[in-house]
Amino acid sequence: MVNSSITIHTLPCLSDNYAYVVHNSAAGTAAVVDVPEAGPLVAKISELNVPVTDIFLTHHHWDHIDGLPDLQAALTGPLGQAPAQVIGAKADADRLPTLDQAINPGDRLTLCGIDGEIYDVSGHTLGHLALHLPSANALFTADSLMAMGCGRLFEGSAAQMWHSLQQLRALPQNTWVYSGHEYTASNMAFTQSLGEDNPAINARAAQITKDRAAGRPTVPSLLALEMQTNPFLRADDPALKTAVGMPEGTAERVFAEIRARKDKF
Repeated sequence: MVNSSITIHTLPCLSDNYAYVVHNSAAGTAAVVDVPEAGPLVAKISELNVPVTDIFLTHHHWDHIDGLPDLQAALTGPLGQAPAQVIGAKADADRLPTLDQAINPGDRLTLCGIDGEIYDVSGHTLGHLALHLPSANALFTADSLMAMGCGRLFEGSAAQMWHSLQQLRALPQNTWVYSGHEYTASNMAFTQSLGEDNPAINARAAQITKDRAAGRPTVPSLLALEMQTNPFLRADDPALKTAVGMPEGTAERVFAEIRARKDKF
Protein backbone atom coordinates (compact mmCIF):
# COMPACT_ATOMS: atom_id res chain seq x y z
CA MET A 1 0.00 0.00 0.00
CA VAL A 2 1.35 3.40 -0.98
CA ASN A 3 1.99 5.82 1.88
CA SER A 4 0.02 8.95 1.01
CA SER A 5 2.18 11.09 3.28
CA ILE A 6 5.19 10.68 0.95
CA THR A 7 5.69 13.15 -1.92
CA ILE A 8 8.67 13.02 -4.27
CA HIS A 9 9.72 16.24 -6.00
CA THR A 10 11.62 15.90 -9.31
CA LEU A 11 14.06 18.78 -9.76
CA PRO A 12 15.85 19.52 -13.05
CA CYS A 13 19.51 20.43 -12.47
CA LEU A 14 22.46 21.45 -14.66
CA SER A 15 21.64 20.83 -18.33
CA ASP A 16 19.90 17.44 -18.12
CA ASN A 17 20.28 16.01 -14.59
CA TYR A 18 17.62 15.31 -11.99
CA ALA A 19 17.79 15.48 -8.21
CA TYR A 20 15.00 14.50 -5.85
CA VAL A 21 13.49 15.69 -2.59
CA VAL A 22 11.53 13.02 -0.74
CA HIS A 23 9.07 14.68 1.66
CA ASN A 24 7.50 12.68 4.47
CA SER A 25 4.73 14.93 5.73
CA ALA A 26 3.82 12.48 8.51
CA ALA A 27 7.31 12.73 9.99
CA GLY A 28 7.75 16.38 9.06
CA THR A 29 11.12 15.65 7.44
CA ALA A 30 12.68 15.24 4.02
CA ALA A 31 15.58 13.51 2.27
CA VAL A 32 17.58 14.34 -0.86
CA VAL A 33 18.72 11.90 -3.54
CA ASP A 34 21.81 13.11 -5.43
CA VAL A 35 23.09 16.67 -5.57
CA PRO A 36 24.12 17.77 -9.08
CA GLU A 37 23.84 21.40 -7.93
CA ALA A 38 22.50 23.03 -4.80
CA GLY A 39 20.26 25.82 -6.10
CA PRO A 40 17.13 23.90 -7.17
CA LEU A 41 17.30 21.76 -4.03
CA VAL A 42 17.67 24.72 -1.69
CA ALA A 43 14.74 26.46 -3.38
CA LYS A 44 12.47 23.42 -2.98
CA ILE A 45 13.54 22.77 0.62
CA SER A 46 12.91 26.44 1.46
CA GLU A 47 9.48 26.24 -0.16
CA LEU A 48 8.59 23.09 1.80
CA ASN A 49 10.05 24.58 4.99
CA VAL A 50 11.07 21.13 6.20
CA PRO A 51 14.28 19.78 7.75
CA VAL A 52 16.42 17.50 5.59
CA THR A 53 17.63 14.54 7.64
CA ASP A 54 19.38 12.50 4.94
CA ILE A 55 21.25 12.94 1.64
CA PHE A 56 21.62 9.76 -0.42
CA LEU A 57 24.36 9.60 -3.08
CA THR A 58 23.97 6.98 -5.80
CA HIS A 59 27.49 7.10 -7.24
CA HIS A 60 30.63 9.20 -7.41
CA HIS A 61 30.28 11.04 -10.73
CA TRP A 62 30.65 14.79 -10.39
CA ASP A 63 27.22 15.58 -11.82
CA HIS A 64 25.59 13.72 -8.92
CA ILE A 65 27.68 15.01 -6.00
CA ASP A 66 29.28 18.38 -6.81
CA GLY A 67 26.48 20.42 -5.27
CA LEU A 68 26.82 18.73 -1.89
CA PRO A 69 29.10 21.29 -0.14
CA ASP A 70 26.84 24.19 -1.14
CA LEU A 71 23.72 22.27 -0.10
CA GLN A 72 25.23 21.41 3.28
CA ALA A 73 26.26 25.03 3.80
CA ALA A 74 22.76 26.26 2.94
CA LEU A 75 21.08 23.74 5.23
CA THR A 76 23.18 24.62 8.28
CA GLY A 77 23.49 28.30 7.37
CA PRO A 78 20.56 30.28 5.94
CA LEU A 79 18.04 27.46 6.48
CA GLY A 80 19.16 26.97 10.08
CA GLN A 81 18.96 23.17 10.06
CA ALA A 82 21.03 20.51 11.73
CA PRO A 83 23.54 18.76 9.44
CA ALA A 84 21.97 16.10 7.24
CA GLN A 85 23.39 12.58 7.27
CA VAL A 86 25.25 11.77 4.05
CA ILE A 87 24.74 8.17 2.89
CA GLY A 88 26.56 6.29 0.15
CA ALA A 89 28.27 3.08 -0.87
CA LYS A 90 30.90 1.69 1.47
CA ALA A 91 32.61 0.11 -1.54
CA ASP A 92 32.95 3.56 -3.16
CA ALA A 93 33.69 5.62 -0.05
CA ASP A 94 37.12 6.63 -1.32
CA ARG A 95 35.53 8.38 -4.33
CA LEU A 96 32.50 9.87 -2.61
CA PRO A 97 32.33 12.86 -0.27
CA THR A 98 32.76 12.04 3.42
CA LEU A 99 29.98 9.66 4.41
CA ASP A 100 28.13 9.59 7.72
CA GLN A 101 26.65 6.20 6.85
CA ALA A 102 28.49 3.81 4.51
CA ILE A 103 26.13 1.12 3.27
CA ASN A 104 26.29 -2.17 1.40
CA PRO A 105 23.94 -3.80 -1.10
CA GLY A 106 21.23 -5.68 0.74
CA ASP A 107 21.25 -3.23 3.63
CA ARG A 108 18.05 -1.66 4.84
CA LEU A 109 18.04 1.94 5.95
CA THR A 110 15.63 4.67 6.94
CA LEU A 111 15.52 8.06 5.19
CA CYS A 112 13.33 10.76 6.70
CA GLY A 113 11.32 8.06 8.43
CA ILE A 114 10.88 5.91 5.29
CA ASP A 115 12.30 2.39 5.06
CA GLY A 116 14.52 1.72 2.06
CA GLU A 117 16.29 -1.17 0.36
CA ILE A 118 19.70 -0.99 -1.30
CA TYR A 119 20.72 -2.65 -4.58
CA ASP A 120 24.13 -2.92 -6.21
CA VAL A 121 23.61 -1.75 -9.79
CA SER A 122 27.21 -1.72 -10.95
CA GLY A 123 27.84 -1.25 -14.65
CA HIS A 124 27.87 2.48 -15.29
CA THR A 125 30.28 2.66 -12.36
CA LEU A 126 31.46 0.07 -9.88
CA GLY A 127 29.73 0.59 -6.55
CA HIS A 128 26.71 2.35 -8.06
CA LEU A 129 23.67 1.93 -5.78
CA ALA A 130 19.93 2.05 -6.37
CA LEU A 131 17.49 2.94 -3.60
CA HIS A 132 14.05 1.32 -3.39
CA LEU A 133 11.36 2.84 -1.16
CA PRO A 134 8.59 0.20 -1.20
CA SER A 135 6.05 2.29 0.69
CA ALA A 136 6.39 5.05 -1.92
CA ASN A 137 6.49 2.71 -4.96
CA ALA A 138 9.73 4.52 -5.77
CA LEU A 139 13.07 3.36 -7.15
CA PHE A 140 15.98 5.79 -7.49
CA THR A 141 18.29 4.42 -10.18
CA ALA A 142 20.41 7.40 -11.28
CA ASP A 143 22.56 6.17 -14.19
CA SER A 144 21.75 2.45 -14.08
CA LEU A 145 18.19 1.90 -15.32
CA MET A 146 17.03 4.99 -17.19
CA ALA A 147 13.86 5.91 -19.06
CA MET A 148 14.04 3.79 -22.25
CA GLY A 149 17.74 3.24 -21.62
CA CYS A 150 20.59 2.47 -19.27
CA GLY A 151 23.84 4.17 -18.39
CA ARG A 152 26.97 3.88 -20.48
CA LEU A 153 29.41 1.25 -19.20
CA PHE A 154 32.28 3.40 -17.97
CA GLU A 155 33.63 0.96 -15.39
CA GLY A 156 31.60 -2.24 -15.32
CA SER A 157 30.88 -4.89 -17.92
CA ALA A 158 27.78 -5.66 -19.95
CA ALA A 159 27.34 -8.79 -17.82
CA GLN A 160 27.34 -6.69 -14.66
CA MET A 161 24.82 -4.21 -16.00
CA TRP A 162 22.53 -6.93 -17.30
CA HIS A 163 22.60 -8.54 -13.85
CA SER A 164 21.90 -5.17 -12.24
CA LEU A 165 18.90 -4.53 -14.47
CA GLN A 166 17.51 -8.02 -13.90
CA GLN A 167 17.36 -7.25 -10.18
CA LEU A 168 15.43 -4.06 -10.80
CA ARG A 169 12.95 -5.49 -13.28
CA ALA A 170 11.98 -8.08 -10.64
CA LEU A 171 10.53 -5.32 -8.45
CA PRO A 172 6.76 -4.64 -8.45
CA GLN A 173 5.55 -3.40 -11.84
CA ASN A 174 3.80 -0.40 -10.27
CA THR A 175 7.17 0.98 -9.11
CA TRP A 176 8.07 4.46 -10.36
CA VAL A 177 11.63 4.73 -11.68
CA TYR A 178 13.39 7.99 -10.78
CA SER A 179 16.49 8.08 -12.95
CA GLY A 180 19.28 10.61 -13.16
CA HIS A 181 18.95 12.34 -16.53
CA GLU A 182 16.55 13.64 -19.16
CA TYR A 183 17.85 11.36 -21.92
CA THR A 184 14.51 9.85 -22.87
CA ALA A 185 14.07 11.44 -26.30
CA SER A 186 17.46 10.24 -27.53
CA ASN A 187 16.88 6.83 -25.92
CA MET A 188 13.55 6.68 -27.73
CA ALA A 189 15.20 7.42 -31.08
CA PHE A 190 17.74 4.67 -30.50
CA THR A 191 15.05 2.18 -29.49
CA GLN A 192 13.13 2.91 -32.67
CA SER A 193 16.31 2.41 -34.72
CA LEU A 194 16.43 -1.24 -33.63
CA GLY A 195 13.55 -1.89 -36.03
CA GLU A 196 11.22 -3.81 -33.75
CA ASP A 197 7.51 -3.75 -34.54
CA ASN A 198 6.25 -2.86 -31.07
CA PRO A 199 3.04 -0.78 -30.67
CA ALA A 200 3.94 0.06 -27.06
CA ILE A 201 7.18 1.70 -28.23
CA ASN A 202 5.35 3.73 -30.87
CA ALA A 203 2.75 4.92 -28.35
CA ARG A 204 5.41 5.87 -25.86
CA ALA A 205 7.40 7.72 -28.50
CA ALA A 206 4.38 9.88 -29.27
CA GLN A 207 3.92 10.68 -25.58
CA ILE A 208 7.60 11.52 -25.10
CA THR A 209 7.51 13.89 -28.07
CA LYS A 210 4.43 15.60 -26.66
CA ASP A 211 5.90 15.87 -23.14
CA ARG A 212 9.21 17.30 -24.26
CA ALA A 213 7.53 19.79 -26.60
CA ALA A 214 5.59 21.03 -23.57
CA GLY A 215 8.73 21.14 -21.42
CA ARG A 216 7.52 18.35 -19.17
CA PRO A 217 9.97 15.84 -17.64
CA THR A 218 9.70 12.25 -18.84
CA VAL A 219 10.99 11.08 -15.45
CA PRO A 220 9.80 9.27 -13.39
CA SER A 221 8.58 6.41 -15.53
CA LEU A 222 6.60 3.35 -14.55
CA LEU A 223 8.55 0.09 -14.37
CA ALA A 224 5.74 -1.71 -16.20
CA LEU A 225 6.19 0.67 -19.13
CA GLU A 226 9.97 0.19 -19.06
CA MET A 227 9.39 -3.56 -19.22
CA GLN A 228 7.37 -3.08 -22.41
CA THR A 229 9.55 -0.50 -24.16
CA ASN A 230 13.10 -0.33 -22.77
CA PRO A 231 15.37 -2.56 -24.90
CA PHE A 232 17.94 -2.85 -22.12
CA LEU A 233 15.39 -4.61 -19.92
CA ARG A 234 14.30 -6.87 -22.78
CA ALA A 235 17.52 -8.49 -23.99
CA ASP A 236 15.91 -11.89 -23.44
CA ASP A 237 12.74 -11.01 -25.40
CA PRO A 238 12.52 -13.14 -28.58
CA ALA A 239 10.98 -10.27 -30.57
CA LEU A 240 13.85 -7.92 -29.75
CA LYS A 241 16.47 -10.62 -30.31
CA THR A 242 15.05 -11.25 -33.76
CA ALA A 243 14.90 -7.53 -34.57
CA VAL A 244 18.63 -7.10 -33.85
CA GLY A 245 19.54 -10.24 -35.84
CA MET A 246 20.41 -12.42 -32.85
CA PRO A 247 17.44 -14.80 -32.48
CA GLU A 248 19.61 -17.51 -30.88
CA GLY A 249 21.82 -15.17 -28.88
CA THR A 250 22.00 -15.29 -25.10
CA ALA A 251 20.43 -12.38 -23.24
CA GLU A 252 23.85 -11.26 -22.08
CA ARG A 253 25.24 -11.17 -25.64
CA VAL A 254 22.16 -9.36 -26.94
CA PHE A 255 22.45 -6.81 -24.15
CA ALA A 256 26.13 -6.25 -24.96
CA GLU A 257 25.26 -5.79 -28.65
CA ILE A 258 22.56 -3.20 -28.11
CA ARG A 259 24.70 -1.35 -25.55
CA ALA A 260 27.53 -1.22 -28.13
CA ARG A 261 25.09 0.06 -30.76
CA LYS A 262 23.84 2.77 -28.39
CA ASP A 263 27.42 3.92 -27.74
CA LYS A 264 27.77 4.62 -31.48
CA PHE A 265 24.28 6.00 -32.04
